[in-house]
Amino acid sequence: MERTPVVFINGAWLHALSWESWVRRFESRGFWACAPGWPGEAGSRGTRTPPDRLARVGLDVLTEHFARIVRSFDTAPVIVGHSVGGLIAQHLVTADVGRAAVAIAPAPVNGVPLPAPPVPPPPATPEGSGEPLLHLSRERFHHVFANTLGAEESRRLHERYVVPAPARLFTDLGCGGAARSPRAAADVGNARRGPLLLVSGQEDRLVPDAATRAVFKQYGDTTAVTDLKQFPDRAHSLVIDSGWRSVADYVLAWLSRRGVRARPPAG
Repeated sequence: MERTPVVFINGAWLHALSWESWVRRFESRGFWACAPGWPGEAGSRGTRTPPDRLARVGLDVLTEHFARIVRSFDTAPVIVGHSVGGLIAQHLVTADVGRAAVAIAPAPVNGVPLPAPPVPPPPATPEGSGEPLLHLSRERFHHVFANTLGAEESRRLHERYVVPAPARLFTDLGCGGAARSPRAAADVGNARRGPLLLVSGQEDRLVPDAATRAVFKQYGDTTAVTDLKQFPDRAHSLVIDSGWRSVADYVLAWLSRRGVRARPPAG
């Protein structure tokens, strides 16, 4: 019998390798799990992606990339996204793409404000010189991304998983007063979509718990299943830090409660 696929979508500043423990955990529970990464992303964190390719990646490109992947499966996948990946997961599932979705510390949809990025965008580059990338230093990562962790764990995570992010993406998200991309939205009224779980860390400085709760309230008028789980004392690093398994196991249990099994029923 074919296994239910799970597609993991990484957010800004994290390589797809950030899902390595989740992929193994979901595979051990019988799912077929993959973390395909962003378009043009290097196969490993230590292999550099050509900067011009990464800098051109915006929310349109990311959304279409993952929509094609999700649609490529014979069995509709579960979509699990973190940060910007959580926004994309919502956009797709509310467009009836995917079986179910989990949005972890998701960049907010539909006009809910997002704090300024932890790295200010650099000055505009001269025409033809390419678009800028934003680099997250070890110190800034610890302050805004891994603020509940000790310095040594934060250092290890930064070294293993952190990569630059395209400045264009934050413009698409509406940071700095920019006009948001139409892709930074979800059809919160779609009653036909699959179940959706929103997850927040209550000490998250990058996507505050209040932003995730505000998004959750927007789903209040639909009869489709929408759930919220708040993890106390957790930061934006909750998918990669030493407490990742408690989040992953909650997601697995939620999928089971919502009737999403590792192996779909025959017929």
